[in-house]
Amino acid sequence: MAPSNWPESIRYLSACQYHPSVSLPARAFLQSDPLPHVQLEPQKVRGPGSKIVIRRISDTLHPAFGQFGLFAGHKIEKNTFIVDYIGEIHSDERPESDYDLSLHRFQTGESVGVDSRLMGNEARFMNDFRGVADKPNAVFVDYRMKNTGELRMGVWSNRVIKKNEEIVCSYGKGFWKSRSVK
Repeated sequence: MAPSNWPESIRYLSACQYHPSVSLPARAFLQSDPLPHVQLEPQKVRGPGSKIVIRRISDTLHPAFGQFGLFAGHKIEKNTFIVDYIGEIHSDERPESDYDLSLHRFQTGESVGVDSRLMGNEARFMNDFRGVADKPNAVFVDYRMKNTGELRMGVWSNRVIKKNEEIVCSYGKGFWKSRSVK
């Protein structure tokens, strides 16, 4: 079930969906752990006392004014897992998407991403820190799920995030360069 303030035009996902463009060897690698990596237990992120909340941006000076942002539902300590970035896992090109995140690049040249433009979870509402904060308060870290070995892209706090503070990350220089913004 989608969280509060979820747009009707976006399909809510609790697990990634695989696009047919992902090769079978790539899918096998992504869905099972071939090597020892950092592994984590899945964590609850919604429900009573949720650590994340989607809100419409009402500050007229905010670069995403009128759109949505992701906010801390309570204080989040430094180095805390916040939420996975969930969407459609694909290996086709998606230049039209502002919600596409690189997950893994194979030596074969195949590059796999997670796109939450049309389907995803709360993480898709994280805004870039530019124009919002001096620095990001969250970062993307890839890891393997302890119970399944599946490769995931998680969002982690890199400092204490206060209750009601917007959770912001860096979209990276490549994102802004492709849009001709410095």
